[in-house]
Amino acid sequence: MTNSDAPVVLAIGEACIDIVRRNGSEGAHPGGSPMNVAVGVSRLGVSAALSTRFADDELGALIVEHTSNSGVTLTSGSRRATKTSTATATIGSDGAAHYLFDFDWDWTDDIDFVPRAVHTGSIGAVMAPGGVRVLEAVRRLRDTCLVTFDPNSRPSLMGDRAEAAKLVEQYVALADVVKASDEDLEWLYPDRTPVETATVWSRLGPALVVVTAGGYGATVVTSDNDVSEFIAPAVTVSDTIGAGDSFMAGLIASLFHREMLDVSKRGALHALRSAAIASIVAESLQCAAITVQREGADPPRLDEVSFGA
Repeated sequence: MTNSDAPVVLAIGEACIDIVRRNGSEGAHPGGSPMNVAVGVSRLGVSAALSTRFADDELGALIVEHTSNSGVTLTSGSRRATKTSTATATIGSDGAAHYLFDFDWDWTDDIDFVPRAVHTGSIGAVMAPGGVRVLEAVRRLRDTCLVTFDPNSRPSLMGDRAEAAKLVEQYVALADVVKASDEDLEWLYPDRTPVETATVWSRLGPALVVVTAGGYGATVVTSDNDVSEFIAPAVTVSDTIGAGDSFMAGLIASLFHREMLDVSKRGALHALRSAAIASIVAESLQCAAITVQREGADPPRLDEVSFGA
């Protein structure tokens, strides 16, 4: 791929099959946090590529179809895995998903273009052996593109909590925009509040650290340590699968539609005024609210969200 036709956003990380169990029934749906973000931004009018690993098998074919239908380009090495990873999600009566993972993550750097932004997080950012290579790739790309990061913590796959936190902090230090759920931060740092952690992270380098709290909304901490809280729209929840990824995609798309998704705007991100931040977060919350009203990770399309209004 040449830079003249390079996608605007590159997501690096897992694409898997979510085996969803709900009320005694079972269905298979493409999932994985970085893939969801790539699909989400593409549906919101931002060209996107995904560098991942899955197999050329029946489950892998579902991933190919899903990404293709949303206009996401797969990098050349994405189909080199020996098996397609799965995440079994059991949906509770409150719509929340509880996961059991069967993962193989032997990612190697196959990026031959320079996007305007690179996104990573979740399992692909930390799980051995691929996680260290993802960190190296992000470090290599940072001088030429913006970096967004969502730890999307999966305790059963992240090993020792303290070691996981150290690795996550390396990504935070490279990132321009960080999004994390309150549950992510409570697991990584049980001895402090999520906003306290966001404040610590904001001193490592990001322009914005956003803490999501499900239906309650989101809190933003800027690099100047300004803290703002935002309320989520009230909706009827079908399930929460992909909601955080949809919020992340909304953040990225909102910056793109404001012509701020470029490394030349790194300084401007740190100087964002409160009104602009409020609009960006409101659009991201709208994306998540639409997603939770649907079954599975089904993020909105551009005609469903008003950007820059």
